[in-house]
Amino acid sequence: MKTGPLNESELEWLDDVLARYGNEASIMDVAELDGMLTAVLSSPSDIEPADWLLALWGGAQHVPRWANDRERDHFVNLVLQHMDDVAERLSDYPDQYAPLFGTREEEGQEITIVEEWCFGYLRGAAMSDWSALPADLQPAFDAIALHGKEENFTRLEALSAEEYVDSVEQIAPAALALHAYWMANPQAAPVKQPVTREKTPGRNDPCSCGSGRKYKNCCLK
Repeated sequence: MKTGPLNESELEWLDDVLARYGNEASIMDVAELDGMLTAVLSSPSDIEPADWLLALWGGAQHVPRWANDRERDHFVNLVLQHMDDVAERLSDYPDQYAPLFGTREEEGQEITIVEEWCFGYLRGAAMSDWSALPADLQPAFDAIALHGKEENFTRLEALSAEEYVDSVEQIAPAALALHAYWMANPQAAPVKQPVTREKTPGRNDPCSCGSGRKYKNCCLK
């Protein structure tokens, strides 16, 4: 697998695949994917790739029917390469870290769109337990949630242009602060309980239903 940041054509290819195979429950574009991966990398406990790759599509029932194995593998490899690049910047080069926000053209100007990235971040955060986040870091999480929850959109609309720009500028420092905290204070991952089957009694043993009859003459029938 290649290393380093994805180039423009690779990001555009990911965007196209996410749009082509996406559904109402899935990550819809690269900005939202970047936000989700940032939260997964900042998680209080490790999240297995198999889990977040399924969550990316909205669950196992929404995993794409890939055109071929090559397309699937190329997608996974690019996502992992991008994730590794984000992880390196968060941990080793925070001065080079920048969320991959979306953009759109409006009246000849390029407008930065942060909502999709924040939606993705909150989706990634929802995959683990953040309840131990200390109160002094809650404003950092809230800075992201301000743009990532539809219930907050009325608050955003009430902001002045200067206040809105300031709220956007708080997102990257917030992501760095949250990542730094959880890396320094990791939480134990919840233990997955194995699925066990009750031991089946022998044919001549008392039936486990409590009838007092032998198993072969009771529930084995």
